[in-house]
Amino acid sequence: MTDASRETRVLDAVVTLVDSLLDDFDIVDLLTDLTERCADLLDIAAAGFLLADPLNRLRLLAATTDQVHALELFQLQSDEGPCVDCFRSGQPVSVADLTTAAQRWPRFVAAAREAGFASVHAVPMRAGGTVLGALGLFGTHPGVLDEADLLVSQALAHVACVAILQEHPPTPATVLPQLRSALTSRMVVEQAKGFVREIFDVPVEEAFTLLRTYARSRGEHLTDVARALMGDRTSRPVIVSALSDMLQP
Repeated sequence: MTDASRETRVLDAVVTLVDSLLDDFDIVDLLTDLTERCADLLDIAAAGFLLADPLNRLRLLAATTDQVHALELFQLQSDEGPCVDCFRSGQPVSVADLTTAAQRWPRFVAAAREAGFASVHAVPMRAGGTVLGALGLFGTHPGVLDEADLLVSQALAHVACVAILQEHPPTPATVLPQLRSALTSRMVVEQAKGFVREIFDVPVEEAFTLLRTYARSRGEHLTDVARALMGDRTSRPVIVSALSDMLQP
């Protein structure tokens, strides 16, 4: 890819994402789109966002694939890995070859290599001097995160921060309620994914795709669809029927 082509694609992605911020958007859907943009624009295979809760504990908010979803959760459970270090230091972390980090993160490196990843990076999500979380980037081959990649990934992390904190300046009084809201939205979507996976016997990733496609086709928020599916007895059979139709060949 030429520098000019890359620049055009990056600008197009940023413009599209900013347009979404100026409209009525769903935070989980937007951040999932952001992780997919990372994989498309950077020399990586997958990405995931981790957001700190009000008690300063990292929680998974969005990921490109179930594989990354599981690895990010393992990173949190083992309390080691690039996103954990990035969040604590507030500085980018880049490991071009995972084999060199076996002593630094023994459990995480073993899990990441088993999942097929060979390089990992993380950039902080920062607003108003506060580190809100981290964007994790995962490559299937060794490679550095050069200055251009770092700039693009940091720009996308900033867009994520703006999405979470939209309409309010980032002060402790305004940040905490918005972090709670974003994490609650993710929890509802996770419950709906599990429900769809169970009733249709499909992989979790396919269940998530079904929910996103259904919501977008109707101009509804992903979180609202998930909430209706899990908590509204009147809406549930309608949504289930529509999802079933989407699965038909």
